Amino acid sequence: MTGTDSARIVTASRTIAAPAEQIFALVATPAEQIRIDGNDNLSATDGQQRVSAVGDVFTMELTNGETRENHVVEFEEKRLIAWLPAPVGEQPRGHLWRWELEPLDDGQTKVTHTYDWTRLEDETRYARALATNEDYLQRSLEALERCLSENSSLAH
Repeated sequence: MTGTDSARIVTASRTIAAPAEQIFALVATPAEQIRIDGNDNLSATDGQQRVSAVGDVFTMELTNGETRENHVVEFEEKRLIAWLPAPVGEQPRGHLWRWELEPLDDGQTKVTHTYDWTRLEDETRYARALATNEDYLQRSLEALERCLSENSSLAH
């Protein structure tokens, strides 16, 4: 990886007091992505209940009114999910969103959220890609933790 490539990978991690399977249930459900989007970029989904494999495609409507098809390219139940967004009917542009979960011995989970635009070739997207920084990813992690807390308090 070159220095330029590393500048195009933004990562944030957080240890969350919840088991990996509970966290994964949220990040693998498109409708929940709206609640945990620290980028304030998502507004609606196609209603698909849950991603379950590489090759799945789920649709999200953006706050600007555009629609994206998200092509799942990495998937390991309870551990890993990643997708490449694309305008409807087009090939992905080369930027990837990833959630990685690492269960810890004490029932907590280390969650890492990554935005990787090393393969993005559409220069019209560079400004937006550059604006997606660690703060946005941290906000997503904070929102994820809040959602888990809200869900657990509703269950009691």
